[in-house]
Amino acid sequence: MTLEKEKILQPREVEDLIANGHAIVVYGDCVLKLDSWMKYHPGGDKAIHHLIGRDATDEMNSYHCDETISIFKRYKIGKLDSPWINMLPPIQGGKYRFLNGEISEKKLCGQTEVTIRSKIPQNVVLLQGMDEYYPVENKNSNPIRDPRVVINNYDNNLVKNDLNELPPLDYKTQRLLSVKYNEMHQKIINDGLYDCPYIEYFKQFCINLTLGLYSLIFFKTGHYFISAALLGFFWQQLVFIAHDAGHIGITHNFQIDNIIGTIIADWIGGLSLGWWKRSHNVHHLITNDPIHDPDIQHLPFFCVSSRLFGNIFSTYYEKYLWFDKFAQFLLPYQHYLYYPILCFGRFNLYRLSWEYVLKGQGPRHGKAAWFRYFELMGLSFFIYWFFYLMVGSLPTKWDKFQYIMVSHIATMIVHVQITLSHFAMSTSDLGQSESFVSRQLRTTMDVSCPEWLDFFHGGLHYQAIHHLFPRLPRHNFRKAQHYVLEFCKETGLKYSIYGFTDGNGIVINKLHDIAKQVIIMKEALVAESKNPHLD
Repeated sequence: MTLEKEKILQPREVEDLIANGHAIVVYGDCVLKLDSWMKYHPGGDKAIHHLIGRDATDEMNSYHCDETISIFKRYKIGKLDSPWINMLPPIQGGKYRFLNGEISEKKLCGQTEVTIRSKIPQNVVLLQGMDEYYPVENKNSNPIRDPRVVINNYDNNLVKNDLNELPPLDYKTQRLLSVKYNEMHQKIINDGLYDCPYIEYFKQFCINLTLGLYSLIFFKTGHYFISAALLGFFWQQLVFIAHDAGHIGITHNFQIDNIIGTIIADWIGGLSLGWWKRSHNVHHLITNDPIHDPDIQHLPFFCVSSRLFGNIFSTYYEKYLWFDKFAQFLLPYQHYLYYPILCFGRFNLYRLSWEYVLKGQGPRHGKAAWFRYFELMGLSFFIYWFFYLMVGSLPTKWDKFQYIMVSHIATMIVHVQITLSHFAMSTSDLGQSESFVSRQLRTTMDVSCPEWLDFFHGGLHYQAIHHLFPRLPRHNFRKAQHYVLEFCKETGLKYSIYGFTDGNGIVINKLHDIAKQVIIMKEALVAESKNPHLD
């Protein structure tokens, strides 16, 4: 008996499959057809959409255990006999041809209703000296300058700086980076850093229990302000555990970790773990892209890239992010409003959580489907115990208002910790050739602190390390740091790390720089409205 010979697929055949609407992802030398897996994928469909047409080996290995890898490898339809050249996913504006050479006009898998135009065209490997893709006009060449040119110069200079600091983006160099990254990852696995130190969760339990009990004691004794502040700090610490569970980083068992995470996030915190996972997975895969990453899409309140100035269409939210008059009024002051606005971040998360659950935006099939109803019960229970039992029992309207506001404002530090690692980092579109490891280090910053203070940041201060190894238990991030430092020293990639105070200063400066560009754009719009024939 002879085994059937495995089918070899050529790049044009793979492109034809995508042109016909299939979700084709490359894993190693395997070609995976994930159409039917899409509805079962616990991480949501959007994560897969951003991998279509790409070699997603590093992304899929970093996110999945061996058991899960064996599951999606069942969708293999053939293999490649040569290294893969990445295509632009349809959700990012990629165009695909049938075998006869005609460009597909049908709606491709993940493609949005609005045409997305990538700054770097499909099949272009961006290198230093390719100035036509990031032109910078000499300020002395034209005494009368269009403010929009100033803004384009600003963004293109950022691209130029990225290219100067990074190893070349050619496939040979990027594949070498991938090999080195996987060697580093294997060392981390071999050295046992994926073994969760459960004693640390006992310490975390003691911290949370102390905060919860004292909040209850002060509530019962009528010290509502102190009680509310302690409850906010209690929620802040719980977020870290929910984050671990969402990444399957506690027991490494999908069901157990998600039950833990849902109880903490939904039932105790009132926030949907499923919503966070769907959003967060996209954030990890397409980090800091203004068009695709929901974690930096905060118009009209914040803007971290001049690429958000043009009423861009968000492929995650599937709606326009309007650079309207309200945004133009608010954004010039965003560096002043950064901390005040973050004080109210939790209220927006309630809205997003309920929208996710009620619309059924998560998986409706497979092992993750039942969590929708578990979350619905949890979010409802939170309203009951917090808003009805606790807040409802307070004697005056002022006490009720104060308790809600203080408890929610106290969680602001979490939002600072989350935004700190990305707001100041690169938002450049460098094309499809950039490796996973290069993108994560380019777009993510770590925050240094004494080891005894790690509990306060909850591992979120090691975001770069977390982005490289999403399933790694956070209590081992500090141990993994020296592997990353050695890797960066060997490869020439930059590892960005600052103190908490310095990091905040860098973020504020970045927001201030973008605010200046907003003012320039406002001037351009005003001038255009006064003289509509001005070209």
